[in-house]
Amino acid sequence: EFQKYAETKVAGSKHPLYFVFHGGSGSAKGEIATALSAGVAKMNVDTDTQWAYWEGLRNFYEDNEGFLQGQIGNPKGLDKPN
Repeated sequence: EFQKYAETKVAGSKHPLYFVFHGGSGSAKGEIATALSAGVAKMNVDTDTQWAYWEGLRNFYEDNEGFLQGQIGNPKGLDKPN
């Protein structure tokens, strides 16, 4: 409805307002489609990016905790490089 009102004030543009979808992380595909049809020009998805980064970092730490917490040697064996 906002776009339709703005169209009456700004001639020659179907979507005269450029909306930003704040909090787009976790949105369903249908919600994103609705937002795009309403004129959303930018969608913030940083929370998903942060969680993806954190999961990778956590997995790396868990896989290498002994090595990361040790000062000398490789916890995977004496024959493994430091």
